[in-house]
Amino acid sequence: MLKKYRDLWWCQGIFHPMAEWEKAKLPYVLAENVTIDKYEERKDRFNVHGSWKWNAKLEKNGIILGDVTVYELTTQAHEVCIGAITKLIIKQCLPVDYTDADILNLGATRTRAKGFCKEPDGSFRPVKSAVDLPNGSDGLTAPWPNIVIEVASSESVSHAKDKARNYWLRNNRVHDVIIVKLYYDSEIPVPSRMKAWHYCVSGTSVQQKLKPKNKFEFGTHDANGDLLNYGEGTCVIKIPLDCLYHDVNPSTQVPRSTLPDPIILDFFYVRKTILNSFSYLNRITNDLFDFINVVIHIEILMAIKVSKLYLISSYTF
Repeated sequence: MLKKYRDLWWCQGIFHPMAEWEKAKLPYVLAENVTIDKYEERKDRFNVHGSWKWNAKLEKNGIILGDVTVYELTTQAHEVCIGAITKLIIKQCLPVDYTDADILNLGATRTRAKGFCKEPDGSFRPVKSAVDLPNGSDGLTAPWPNIVIEVASSESVSHAKDKARNYWLRNNRVHDVIIVKLYYDSEIPVPSRMKAWHYCVSGTSVQQKLKPKNKFEFGTHDANGDLLNYGEGTCVIKIPLDCLYHDVNPSTQVPRSTLPDPIILDFFYVRKTILNSFSYLNRITNDLFDFINVVIHIEILMAIKVSKLYLISSYTF
């Protein structure tokens, strides 16, 4: 029965409540033996971004067929986190807007590469030249982004890391990858634990490129549930301009006198933005406590009144 309701997402674009997606083990195979064109047509028609991916599986009569899997279920915290990191990058690159050194916000632009079709949660690059066919990010000649952002909410850390190492960083397609994992401890939609990893291909060896350059916890609590108390400038990812402008058009000068070097992404503000997006829950909680206190007060008064009536009736008899 669950499969029937889950299939509706692929067949009709309906995210049905009876599908119980929150209980699904991800990645979940949503459709099998599908062409990449059909996959892209469904994603566009149903406006699905950041939840599905397509992997080639077999060739039949000269046509490549693959499976569509669900690897992420987006949440408010997931989307706000992407927006917060994106905002930090855009804000620091504002001085070069509309110049030859402009940094382009490609967002979740779809990419293709050797039997895979994936979308990042966010991506950036400068103006770059076309690459050799068919090595482009579109499977043709489009240049790859230099910075990719991946935020995992229901997606596992191992899946996100595998995607970074074996897709984005493979053959130096992307220069820097930022992964964020949001952990939820209860039914409350606010993640208490948040962790970030920064990968960069600047290392000289393959091993260096596949290991995170930096990683840190930046939530309100760590893996042991202990409270984290840190200020600005503690949990940061640094993107040197040489990384941001990797493979920029030869005629474009890296704007070292205009932009900060490195670009600093302070995750103190990412956490603050995520928590601020749930500030309404504090009001609801306070109102609930006030309501409970009123109810308790009324019940106490009623109990006192009943007790008095009982005493009066006992005295009368």
